[in-house]
Amino acid sequence: MKRRPLSLTLRVALLLSAVAVATFLAVGAYLYHTLQRQMAYRDDVELIAKVSQIRRVLAELPSVSAMVQNARPLTDTLYGHNDFMLRVNGADGKPLVQTSITSRPLPTVDAVPAQRAPTMDDVHDWQPAVGRGRMVRATGLVGVNPAAGDAGEPVQITLARERSDRLQLLRAYVADLLVALCGGALLATALGYAVVRYSMRQFRSVIAKAGDINASRLNTRLSVEDAPVELRQMGEAFNAMLDRLEDGVQRLSGFAADLAHDMRTPVNTLMVETQVALSRSRTPEEYQALLASNSEEYERLARMIENTLFLARVDNAQLALRRESLDLQVELQRIHEYFEILADDGGVRLTVEAEPLRADIDPVLLQRAVNNLVSNAIRYTPAGGEVHLSARAVEEGVQLAVSNTGPGIAPEHLPHIFDRYYRADQARSDQAHSAGLGLSIVRAIMNLHGGKISVDSQPGASTTFFLLFKKAKNS
Repeated sequence: MKRRPLSLTLRVALLLSAVAVATFLAVGAYLYHTLQRQMAYRDDVELIAKVSQIRRVLAELPSVSAMVQNARPLTDTLYGHNDFMLRVNGADGKPLVQTSITSRPLPTVDAVPAQRAPTMDDVHDWQPAVGRGRMVRATGLVGVNPAAGDAGEPVQITLARERSDRLQLLRAYVADLLVALCGGALLATALGYAVVRYSMRQFRSVIAKAGDINASRLNTRLSVEDAPVELRQMGEAFNAMLDRLEDGVQRLSGFAADLAHDMRTPVNTLMVETQVALSRSRTPEEYQALLASNSEEYERLARMIENTLFLARVDNAQLALRRESLDLQVELQRIHEYFEILADDGGVRLTVEAEPLRADIDPVLLQRAVNNLVSNAIRYTPAGGEVHLSARAVEEGVQLAVSNTGPGIAPEHLPHIFDRYYRADQARSDQAHSAGLGLSIVRAIMNLHGGKISVDSQPGASTTFFLLFKKAKNS
């Protein structure tokens, strides 16, 4: 069973808790090591001070024998310090005074000369049964009497510390620190969860509004004016997506309605003519005329379906370009020869003016695009008018132009003439030959080539369509 992912609120709360724990650990570790160094330093200072104090006591004693008989002045220096062990050996190494026995033998280290005061460098480590110990070994003088010229009898002082009360206190501090760390982590998690949940209330409001949007309410938009910067960016992106969806749905609805409308005419024609023919017996000639009429409607339906499928393949990137290096002057001349008879029949003069240019273009799609423009131009050019084809080099690449004299296109229609099934003049449109897809196909072909189509129309004078094929990036 797939585990349900954690909520964003809980994730952020846990992240804040982890950051808090990491911060507590870092600060606690820093404080612990700082206190440990300070306490160890003070223990060493105290150890050195005790050795110096013991030296002074020994110097005031009359003799070694007196020290052995009454060691209390020495032991009094360690009063209240049960963690210290004092051992005083004679010059021959024989123990004279010893306060306690260490858990493990002390290592052999050099003694500090009697003429020099001990320093921090004279404090040495040793390993007791538990923990870490510190010790100082120094030479002391007993019965020093400068007035009588008596320098005193040397003895060896060993002062060791097996455990430190300060360090034991520090270990208790570590336990308290861990308890505080656990409590702080729980508190940080709870507070983080509460803060994040409160901060996410606007996010939940956005989700609720987004849940109200459906196919029939695509015009609804999220309010982003009062939202935080992060949510404002997300809301703006979401609204932009809704704009694209609404436009796509509207275009799809219009496309479906236009397709049904355009297919209804030939289907109704076929149905009515067939019903009329079946209403009574007909001669073979009449059936032949009916079949010829039906064939024209079938051809119209076939063209409409083929054009619609072509646009669908372009929209879904299922049409591959087969570019070739074409001589545009030759291509335009070939198109001129193809439409010359049709133009003459309509009393239209068809001319070509092209430079000997070469461009990498799919030849089949080029002919289809230019053929659509030329057939439209001839259809809407009155007798005595002219259709002109041209090609020239421009800064961005190569530009083809198809222009014709005639009524032109009204300004209010120009933004829509490339939409599918759009006709600028429904009354004058040739329903038998035009389904309103020609210019849509031309634009799709230009998009496939990475080019651009534009139009310039002067009502009552002329109309010119421009096809710009941009230069290849590696050229």
